[in-house]
Amino acid sequence: MSEATQRPLVILLHGLARRHGSMSKLGAFLHRAGWETWAQTYPSRQLPIADAAHHVADWIAEAAGDRPLYAVTHSMGGIIARHLHDPRLHWQRIVMLAPPNNGSAIAAGMQHNPLFRWFYGPAGSDLANPGAWPAPPAQFAVIAGTRQFALTNPTSWTVGRRFVSGNRTSSPEPSDGTVAVSETKLPGMAAFAEVDAPHTWIMNDAKVQTMVDAFLRNGTW
Repeated sequence: MSEATQRPLVILLHGLARRHGSMSKLGAFLHRAGWETWAQTYPSRQLPIADAAHHVADWIAEAAGDRPLYAVTHSMGGIIARHLHDPRLHWQRIVMLAPPNNGSAIAAGMQHNPLFRWFYGPAGSDLANPGAWPAPPAQFAVIAGTRQFALTNPTSWTVGRRFVSGNRTSSPEPSDGTVAVSETKLPGMAAFAEVDAPHTWIMNDAKVQTMVDAFLRNGTW
């Protein structure tokens, strides 16, 4: 096997209604750290999650061949990764940033709203029904954001304020304004961390980037 086919490739998977460019700053950081990355915009608004994952698996298999694969995902990209149990893909480790691993309370509350269904498509509705999602295909870690309000995250201005616990006098449930911390957790995590970062740009946080690099290399922070 040649050195080129042995060299790891890091797959960057963006979230719902985003494009691969949203992962570009993280990609640049990983390049400086010595990693080779791959990213492509998948049709997140047009297809159900499982169908989108099928397209992504084909693209990765063509790009990577037999190379060992790592992944860093954002939001729904983590759920796409959970569906990538494909024998052509040789997964090693995965870092999931702000993933709605237990579904999304916001999606559940909005799934019958016509505007929500039009904009977010079938994948948006899928996020309300996580019951049949498979476990990730490799060792994985989760990083959750805790900055509940951010000007760069419109969801946090409105529906993101619904993250409450207990009665009306309780403090808001920890969240990044889009996904609650409790929604990110999944049995079998090799590592978990909370960071003071908003949902929309958690991948650009310097602490997050350092943790991502450490886990990809060592399986720990």
